[in-house]
Amino acid sequence: MSDKTILVVGTYDTKDAELTYLADRIRSQGGGVQTMDVSVLGDPQAPTDYSKHDVAKAGGSSIEKAIESGDENTAMQIMARGAAALALELWRGGAFDGVIVLGGTMGTDLALDLCQALPLGVPKYVVSTVSFSPLIPPERLAADIQMILWAGGLYGLNSVCKASLSQAAGAVLGAARAVEAPKRDRPLIGMTSFGKTVLRYMVSLKPALEERGFEVAVFHATGMGGRAFESLAAEGAFAAVMDFAPQELTNHIMGSSISAGPDRMTNAGATGTPQIIAPGCYDLVDVVGWQPLPDRFKDSEVHAHNRLLSSILLGAEERREVARAMCERLAGAKGPVTLILPMQGGNEWDREGAPLHDAEGMAAFVDEIRKACPANVTLLELDAHINEVEFADCALAVFDNWMDEGTVLRP
Repeated sequence: MSDKTILVVGTYDTKDAELTYLADRIRSQGGGVQTMDVSVLGDPQAPTDYSKHDVAKAGGSSIEKAIESGDENTAMQIMARGAAALALELWRGGAFDGVIVLGGTMGTDLALDLCQALPLGVPKYVVSTVSFSPLIPPERLAADIQMILWAGGLYGLNSVCKASLSQAAGAVLGAARAVEAPKRDRPLIGMTSFGKTVLRYMVSLKPALEERGFEVAVFHATGMGGRAFESLAAEGAFAAVMDFAPQELTNHIMGSSISAGPDRMTNAGATGTPQIIAPGCYDLVDVVGWQPLPDRFKDSEVHAHNRLLSSILLGAEERREVARAMCERLAGAKGPVTLILPMQGGNEWDREGAPLHDAEGMAAFVDEIRKACPANVTLLELDAHINEVEFADCALAVFDNWMDEGTVLRP
């Protein structure tokens, strides 16, 4: 009797040998296997547990319609919708414990939809010829997706690709056995931040919120952390959010590749989740440190954080642009929003006397926030730095008031 079952997904008409090898490796380690075919034109050598017809039907269509479309992109989107819907239905019914999807660009496109459909804590592995590629936008990534490069993976098995496939088989089965899924036994607070050298409010806020009976998850706002934050916010997973490091929004509107996607700072509002917002590191654009600076920033002041990451200091007009973008996103919120402005700086390098302090730039940002702040947002101007205890105390006071009012339910 197998202890855990893995759903193996792919186009069995073209990758039967590779998918069968994956399944055999999982079974050889004592795991169970369910198979799903997402082909369109061809058929597998042997029947799968869930056929391409089952998949297309789950997507509200049929294989015949996919073929009749005459377009491979349209056809695979039909299969992607169906695979995502069917996988979620099967998981809810207890049919499998983890999923692994194999593919090139077509299969990876489908895999991203399927993985996003499954909740956090369900092991999700993608074996792809384009793993870690810039082809994959951050907003397509599930919060806990895992990827491995399918090296040497075109046109049949070989010793090179078996090394990747066998690792992936062991990884997904091991994850299914080891995973400790979120318990959701305490209401969850989502918070964004950076390391303590830049922002420090979480050091005091996390234990204070935990004493009140909440669980606190702090997300590293360097693109993928914000993506995970937004994914969970879209699910309505948070009792409230303290989005104090929205720099990924700045990155996005300034064209940096270190982005959490265009929906940054929107999903909590869309689900009516109470939000406390602050502009931590709003004045910086993070860029890939080992790449040349974008032309528009060649004359800007730059702080090299490490060999991977550099931060560019924004000028006054660029900060006004950031202020407007923040306000535009918060204007659509269905729940309460409080925006705290720490008037003495938004990161440790922005203190008076620190190397990136710019009083004129801060004044421009504050002025634009005052002008653009929407009516649904409560604006609090705080004569303190974001890393001072007064800021954390202010945020906690807002939160406690919301609990007293019933805006945030007590645990």
